[in-house]
Amino acid sequence: MSQETPPFPWPPGSATGVGPMPGTDPAEAIAVVLGELPGFPHLPELPARGPGADLTGRTAALLVGLAVETTTRGWRFAARPGRDLRHADGLLQRDLDALEEVAGDCDTVFKVQVCGPWTMAATIELARSQNPALADPAAVADLAESLAEGIAAHVADVRKRVPRALVLLQLDEPALPAVLAGSVPTASGLNRIAEIDAATTAAALGTVLRASKAFGIVHCPAAEIPFGVIRDSGAGAAGFDLGLLRREDEDALGEAAEAGLGFLAGAVQTTNSERRNRADSPAPRDTAAEMIAVWRRIGLPAATLAVSVVLTPAAGLAGASPAAARAALARCREAARILPELVEEGRG
Repeated sequence: MSQETPPFPWPPGSATGVGPMPGTDPAEAIAVVLGELPGFPHLPELPARGPGADLTGRTAALLVGLAVETTTRGWRFAARPGRDLRHADGLLQRDLDALEEVAGDCDTVFKVQVCGPWTMAATIELARSQNPALADPAAVADLAESLAEGIAAHVADVRKRVPRALVLLQLDEPALPAVLAGSVPTASGLNRIAEIDAATTAAALGTVLRASKAFGIVHCPAAEIPFGVIRDSGAGAAGFDLGLLRREDEDALGEAAEAGLGFLAGAVQTTNSERRNRADSPAPRDTAAEMIAVWRRIGLPAATLAVSVVLTPAAGLAGASPAAARAALARCREAARILPELVEEGRG
């Protein structure tokens, strides 16, 4: 009798990181991630290195046929690649070289993160104006096509550098709720760009995800998480901050789970981490119990929780000290480890 294929690529009771980490040394950051999250590591992002290491600039280095440059406000499209884009690409290449050197023999699931098409469109300005590219449907279409091609090449490159790992792709979409709600401001701040309908947003996400040929995760660290859009995009999982999950969102989460979506739940809060000592932080058992309580409140089978849900910090750890970042990852790992035990005990 053949064994049933697991529904998700990660093992039950898994934990991983969101992406951003403190510091500027990619080899050191990768070593920390491998040490704290050996079952589900990820490629760290180090925004402390400045423009080009931020979410938008880092991903802009992957664009094919489109160039960007920095302004006093952020990033905008440019006529041709220049120093800013070369700098962003150089930072990314150093990260990938460090990945190959430190983690080349990784044989687990391994996650890479890039900015999704809608947050890119909301944060890159048009060359001819200061309005976000989101204001121009043709620019959005070109951006999604370019991003899909670039991310596909990026994932293929990562696979070559960690050939024994199963590479997963996370699209970071913090602006997605604002795009859907029509609340992204124009350059003047006096008006808002019209909302983009759910079908269009899901289609653009799907274009990028399919091109990567990887298990896809859409991470939306914001309130009003659009679980339905993420599900319809073809993603295999949704990432969210458990602390921002409203009671009115729980039905949508339950429907997405019943439709087969997995979740990366930001269960370890990191706000004001520098003001807390380790004794003040929630115990891993409490973190696991909180996730169990949400799952049961929705009415989902308890036995599916440890399989469907990966525990993560609630947000990136770039603003934390190295010690606080390690501690947050360790709490995620330990909470995920005991999650199946607590479910079995009937606690939470």
